[in-house]
Parts: sequence; structure tokens; C-alpha cells
Amino acid sequence: MKRIFQIATVIASVLIIFSSCSVVSKTAGVDRSRFVGTWTVTGVTYEGIIGAAVQKAFDQAPPTAFAGSTWQLTNSGNGVYTLTDGTSQSIYWSYYNPGGGVEPQFQFKKVYQGDKLKNIDSGYRLVIGSIDGSSMVLKSPIDLNGKTGYVVYSFNKK
Repeated sequence: MKRIFQIATVIASVLIIFSSCSVVSKTAGVDRSRFVGTWTVTGVTYEGIIGAAVQKAFDQAPPTAFAGSTWQLTNSGNGVYTLTDGTSQSIYWSYYNPGGGVEPQFQFKKVYQGDKLKNIDSGYRLVIGSIDGSSMVLKSPIDLNGKTGYVVYSFNKK
């Protein structure tokens, strides 16, 4: 009887180890690989707010300055966006899907030379309006007097 208990314990331990090392299943929603590539912002529009209400996007420039910008997103999470005036910003991006009725989001942190990712505690989250192989729509939520409006960025893949 003691031998059977020992064998059962070993088998249970092996099963626990294998299940904890198994491949993580994909989160329901968008496949992260759909974001990888070079994207161009083809349009900037507003939902629920007027354009003049937003002075700066991503603490950098007016939202309209991002029209025509190029975003290069690698599979490793590193990336860079370049505005039409030549200003570039390194970023680290990821796909965020908390579930529980919260919409999936594209999130990124600005990375400056010498920064360590673990030390960067601020960033930006944009609601994923849509994404397919050639286009995507990301919506940046803006809180104005208790109401949420959006700056909407439309992208095409190069």
C-alpha cells in the first residue's frame, strides 16, 4: 500500500510539473503577431470630443502631428515611431487583454537611452478598434469632465 502511495505521489508530481511547463494558451482576442511590422498612420480623427480639446498625444505633439508617422513594431516588443518632422521615439510595446469585459488594448512605454524597462512605470494604452493583416485602428481614451472621448488613429501596414 505504501508503495502504491509513493508511485501515485510521483505521478502526480510529474503531472504538475508538466502542466506548469506547458505552452500558455493564447488569450482570446487578437494574435500579438498581427501588430508586428511597419505601420503608417493614415488618419487621426476624434470620437466624442473636439480636436481642440487635446493639446498633446503621448506627451509629445498634437494628435494631428502623428498623421503620416511610421511605427515599426518588432516581435520582441521593441519599436520606434517617427513623426513626419523626423522626430523619433523608441518604445516597448505589448498586447494587453485583462478580460472580464475590458476591451483588449495596445500598450507601450517610451524608452530613452539608458532606461531599463523595469524602471519605466508610465506608459500609454490604446483600445484596439480593429486589426487585420493590413490595417488597424487604435483609440486613445481621453477623459474630459467625467466623459470619455477618443483620439482615433487609423493605420495601414506597409
